[in-house]
Amino acid sequence: MAFESLSEKLSNAFSALRSKGKLTEKDIDVAMREVRLAFLSADVALPVVKPFIEEVSQEAKGEKVFSSLTPAQTVIKIVASKLTDLLGGNEEGLDLTDNPSCIMMVGLQGSGKTTTSVKLANNIRKQGKHPLLVACDVYRPAAIDQLKTLAKQIDVPVFTIDNEKNVALIAKKAYEHAKDNNYNVVIFDTAGRLDIDETLMEELKRLKQAVKMNEILLVIDSMIGQESVNIAKNFNDKIEITGVIITKFDGDTRGGVALSVKQIVGKPIKYVGSGEKISDLEVFYPDRTAQRILGMGDVMTLIDKAQEAFDEDKAKEMSQKMLSNQFTLSDFLDQIEEMQKMGPISNLVGMIPGLNKGALKGVSLDDSKFAKTKAIIQSMTNKERNDPKILNGSRRMRIAKGSATKVQDVNGLLNQFENMKKMMKKMGKDKKFASNFFGG
Repeated sequence: MAFESLSEKLSNAFSALRSKGKLTEKDIDVAMREVRLAFLSADVALPVVKPFIEEVSQEAKGEKVFSSLTPAQTVIKIVASKLTDLLGGNEEGLDLTDNPSCIMMVGLQGSGKTTTSVKLANNIRKQGKHPLLVACDVYRPAAIDQLKTLAKQIDVPVFTIDNEKNVALIAKKAYEHAKDNNYNVVIFDTAGRLDIDETLMEELKRLKQAVKMNEILLVIDSMIGQESVNIAKNFNDKIEITGVIITKFDGDTRGGVALSVKQIVGKPIKYVGSGEKISDLEVFYPDRTAQRILGMGDVMTLIDKAQEAFDEDKAKEMSQKMLSNQFTLSDFLDQIEEMQKMGPISNLVGMIPGLNKGALKGVSLDDSKFAKTKAIIQSMTNKERNDPKILNGSRRMRIAKGSATKVQDVNGLLNQFENMKKMMKKMGKDKKFASNFFGG
């Protein structure tokens, strides 16, 4: 999970402040020293760390903190504000004002550029747009095949010209095709190299001159650390990018790239890739990210994910079943599958205020437990799912065998389900609670 290590270290740095009724300058200096070490261990660039610590220290030593009834919280709010600024301040969306609007995707080989192009097309399509993908990597046939295969999954067309090596010509033809066929966003997937070279940059410059680009988005791999920031700086110096998309964001527990790139390159992070699925591309919100780093949660993103994953009518029907004690194991299976659309459970937990790795020590956040639960329920007949009371010993043995689990696992699931139903029944009796929680 992104920023996991940094979040834990910052939590430790502020824990000593929370135990004090009043703060001294020495207390703040000690805390800031811990924050500095946390940033450096998170692979944040040194030119970014130094001014950040100086600004926070200066403001934290002001009268507002020392006279506050909750000085530790005031310091944390200052850090949150400065952290938001460090990450870019406000969320910056895409410029899609032209018809068609053009987006050039650039980056080195292996950064995930082609996959990200398709993810972006999927994201834009959800906004009611009609995107067209253009294959401009004319050197690797595998890149064009990959683009077509991925685009087919989301039913977005790919424009290609067989045996054509002139990317500027391909771009012009694609632009005309988009205008003639009512595609209002054109995404150009360009060639990458193992390293930045003049040949690559010259080709990108020709493509940029051939078609007016609304956005030039650099795709960088967060897992290679500060080298990604250097790559971003080189691309910006050569072709002037408009924004950055960070891939493998969920695999980088440090997060130093995200905390460095805006300050060093001067361009905003627009999206982050947080998984391998086509849907795993998220708009980057600096304020929400800062809150997550500081353990404040990210309720807005959690709500966004829930609204996207859950069908509103189905959710209302399910809540009524819960409150009327008609909730079955089939319904439970449906709920698990809907939850999984929201992403890995470990990522969701980080969005709940107060719940971070430190707060959940000893608690398993393994998504494979969902898979085991689903396998057990799927090994039952419809009659058994609707009436678990008929599950005698022989039926339970059959279910355990069919789901490659143990009878104890089946018993555990059934006990949990019964306890959940009792809790729902109790909630249903509390009319005020039910109205507030379920909107009934």
